[in-house]
Amino acid sequence: MGRRVVRLAAADSRFVLCGALERGGAAGDAGEQAGTGRLGVALSSDPAQALSGAQVAVAFSAPPACADLASVCAQHKVAYLVASTGLSDEDRAALKNAAQRIAVLEAANLSIAVNVLSELVETAAARLGQRFDIEIQELHHRHKRDAPSGTALLLADSAGRGRSGLRNVAGRAGTRGARDEDELGISALRGGDVAGEHTVYFLSDGERLELSHRANSPDIFAVGALTAAHWLTRQGPGLFSMRQVLRR
Repeated sequence: MGRRVVRLAAADSRFVLCGALERGGAAGDAGEQAGTGRLGVALSSDPAQALSGAQVAVAFSAPPACADLASVCAQHKVAYLVASTGLSDEDRAALKNAAQRIAVLEAANLSIAVNVLSELVETAAARLGQRFDIEIQELHHRHKRDAPSGTALLLADSAGRGRSGLRNVAGRAGTRGARDEDELGISALRGGDVAGEHTVYFLSDGERLELSHRANSPDIFAVGALTAAHWLTRQGPGLFSMRQVLRR
């Protein structure tokens, strides 16, 4: 995903790429690695070097690396956008600590439309009430490591904000008996090269409502990252969300 951000940022007049962090030890020019041509920005394994001159950093790293980078960004007064799922309580504590000194935005999904979907799910859950059962189904490519997806959990949280007392149930293998009223079922499918699909079902006797999002290209997440990054540069210290970006 970092390569997509580099490619789109290079074509966007709002941005100048200052550095590119590659913890795997890869060398070369960031633009060439992203397939957009030479940009004169060398890949670096040194966070301080990669952050030199930057106003905002965007990270799609695994959770431990995201937390580590938060403290470095705070030291260098660089706003920090982290898009990673599976963050632990310790990881979130590191982000919260950094947010005392810089602007930090954590997002399970950077798609603009997914975050609008999140708000729609909250509204639907509140207005439809307990007469409707709520189920979430997500589908991703065969290489995705976590299940349920961070986006499915984001949507479940949104439903919970709209209707209190819901209980997440991930899969129903071995379950016996009727569905409980407070259940919010989440099912995960994996296969092929699917960038991401999420559907939230509101099911009642005689009718149902489906709210869906389908990602046709991973570029949508990079577009969302740049939108959020640009917004973040204008914020003071604090911990922010994509909902706040949408209300810009």
